[in-house]
Amino acid sequence: MPEHSFHHSDDAHNAPTGSKQVQESLACERFAATIEQTPILAVQAFNRDGIVQVWNKASEALYGISHEQAIGKPLQDLLQPMGEEGSFTEELARVWDSGLSTKPHDWKIHTVAGKQVWVYSAMVPVVQDGKTQFVYCMDVDITDRKNTEERLQTSETRFRTFFEQSADAIVLLRNGQFAEFNPAALKLFGYGDDAGAMEGLEPRNVSPKYQPDGRLSEEKMVEMAKLALQHGNHRFEWEYLARNNKLFWGEALLTAIHNDGEILLYAVVRDISARKEAEHALRLAAQVFENSRDGILIMDIQKRIVSVNPAFTTITGYTAHDALGKPASMLGTGLQLPGYREHIWEKMLKSGHWQGEIWGRRRDGTAYPAWVSITAVYDEHGRARNFIAIFSDITERKQTEEHIRHMVEHDFLTGLPNRALLLDRLQQAMAAAKRHRAKLAVLFLDLDRFKNVNDSLGHHVGDKLLQAVAERLKKCVRTNDTVSRQGGDEFVIMLADIGDDGQAAHIAANILKSINQPYQLDEHVLHITTCIGIAVYPGDGNDIDNLIKHADTAMYHAKESGRNGYQFFNHDMNVRIVERINLENHLRRALQDGQFYLDFQPELDIASGRATSAEALIRWQHPERGVLLPQKFLAVAEECGLIVPIGDWVLRTACHQGRMWREQGLQIGVAVNLAAVQFRQKNFLENVAEILKETRLPPQALELEITESVLFDNTEASINTMRALRQMGIKLAVDDFGTGYSSLSYLKHFPIDKIKIDQSFISDLDIDPNDAAIIRAILIMAKSMKLSVIAEGVETADQLAFLRSQGCDEYQGNYAARPLRAAELGAFLHAR
Repeated sequence: MPEHSFHHSDDAHNAPTGSKQVQESLACERFAATIEQTPILAVQAFNRDGIVQVWNKASEALYGISHEQAIGKPLQDLLQPMGEEGSFTEELARVWDSGLSTKPHDWKIHTVAGKQVWVYSAMVPVVQDGKTQFVYCMDVDITDRKNTEERLQTSETRFRTFFEQSADAIVLLRNGQFAEFNPAALKLFGYGDDAGAMEGLEPRNVSPKYQPDGRLSEEKMVEMAKLALQHGNHRFEWEYLARNNKLFWGEALLTAIHNDGEILLYAVVRDISARKEAEHALRLAAQVFENSRDGILIMDIQKRIVSVNPAFTTITGYTAHDALGKPASMLGTGLQLPGYREHIWEKMLKSGHWQGEIWGRRRDGTAYPAWVSITAVYDEHGRARNFIAIFSDITERKQTEEHIRHMVEHDFLTGLPNRALLLDRLQQAMAAAKRHRAKLAVLFLDLDRFKNVNDSLGHHVGDKLLQAVAERLKKCVRTNDTVSRQGGDEFVIMLADIGDDGQAAHIAANILKSINQPYQLDEHVLHITTCIGIAVYPGDGNDIDNLIKHADTAMYHAKESGRNGYQFFNHDMNVRIVERINLENHLRRALQDGQFYLDFQPELDIASGRATSAEALIRWQHPERGVLLPQKFLAVAEECGLIVPIGDWVLRTACHQGRMWREQGLQIGVAVNLAAVQFRQKNFLENVAEILKETRLPPQALELEITESVLFDNTEASINTMRALRQMGIKLAVDDFGTGYSSLSYLKHFPIDKIKIDQSFISDLDIDPNDAAIIRAILIMAKSMKLSVIAEGVETADQLAFLRSQGCDEYQGNYAARPLRAAELGAFLHAR
């Protein structure tokens, strides 16, 4: 054994050969010789004072300290444990004290040569005479293994840090279930801090049932996993469903990992909802641009066209080739007001947006109205870079608006301006007249007896008559005047800027002459007259309402003064209109206050002189004006809608009186006049039946008198109503026959019993031979149709004698008896 390898004392060589001491010394020498030749095991030995006694070649290589530098030196000066000095010292003390070897341990050693090495070391004591004399350290170099472990640990630490802090969701799938996941995954899928709820989930649990392409999510995910296993990894987009049922888009990178025969899937998911929304917005914008029915053009900062859509070409006729690079002003016309284009750009640059209506020009040169919206597009520095103009051709809309405006402002039947447009023009004309101290006139007119035309010939003839009148009125005025229809047969004419009242009178006279000309309407030839009321601004009114009202008042005065005339407004007329309004107000209270009563005039058989019936005639006991006859208030009642309740009162009261007479032994019927509107009520038949039941009057004792206008409705409903009345046993008579447009031959179509010759034919019987001829004709035709005839208004014995000679059946009039109260009529009948 080399001398430098093992340091021993001289006492060993001087001891007897067979002694125990010599044997132990020889054993140590053999051990030293053995470890000296070991290249892997670094061996050092040191005594109780820590002085190095052995330092083999492997120790020299491991620690970078030569044999000469080590022998005889304190071990602690050569080698220093790092990080665990206390543990090393304690371990060494146990070896010295116990004499027992230590278990191998990893130590990180810092050498005096400046090296840092990891060793796998065991301490072995050498015991002599029961006392530890030396300690051998046997070290194996494990520096490379330790460095590898440290690198692995660092890599694992870095991965764990990345795993925990990654903004992307990371999920490890084992057997298709979520085995591990980072905080970002918990947050992305809506589980927050509830990691337990997410553990064990499968991809289908965080996906909707179907993907946007229509495929089942569960089936498609199997395909994605196969692709990852086949290629190592696979990237795809996926729609996920968070815990709160919110859908979102994710980009997933699925990686297959082989671990000890086990295959794991490692998924990294990034939320790309914002990107998908942006992509969708871009696609939508592109589709809007391409498919919009509005024209779209994009301009640069110099207002040159840089892009157009297909609708641009459709609207303007310019192709993209025609327009690109050209100034947008090429699309304008000269129809705008001067400076209008500059105003648009000034306002647009100031606010970033402008919209409004302009005139555009097509490629063929035609102009069209357009609705345009211009918006500035800014860069990141807030500077305008482009302008987007969106426009549409509003020709149809303008035409529709004009049509609607015309419909709103004009009468649908005649096409004349209606009240709304008239008031607007009157306001403008009055403002102009006030500025220029001029006059204007308002003419109010309606057609005389127009209702008879509607009632006798039908509304379709009445409508044609109104249209013909409208055309004639337009020809009677100047271009700056306005003819308007207010409704029904009422017309109002505004004469703007008249020189004097005489000009208004001249135009009114021309209107009367024109209106009075015959009208050929279908097979009918009609003659119509009118009355005109005239009010002049400013003398007859300083505002529109008063001016029209005063013209209306003057028109009523003209009617009262005689048909087919005109009348200027004056104060006296207004007084009379006020009286009429007061009459209407009193009339409304008369029915509820019981101010009406009935007189009765008997109808007598000419042959026997016996009273057959009594006609009920309404009277109004006015609290201020005394007794008023029907002609004073029935027209007003009809206009204000009271004619039906008043007619029902008359019918009920007359039937009640008829029953009372019959109870008194007077077998006399009652005749009641019906207003046309009363007859047309939907519940008329039920109302009549109810009154008869209430009053207990036999239907055969009731005679209802209807006007010719009811006959000439000639509707199936009117005829059915007449038949129903006849079936009830009620008699029907046509009142005032001969004054309308009816003919005797026309009566055969209706289920009637009697006709009443109007008193106008009877009153002139002595002086007008035509009346006698008409009466003869009526009687002959009536007899041929088995109709009874009664003449009303008989005042003299000669009139009665003529009627008797011609075979008339009945008569009534003051010659026999004037209208009497019910009690007086009863006494009269008993006396006969």
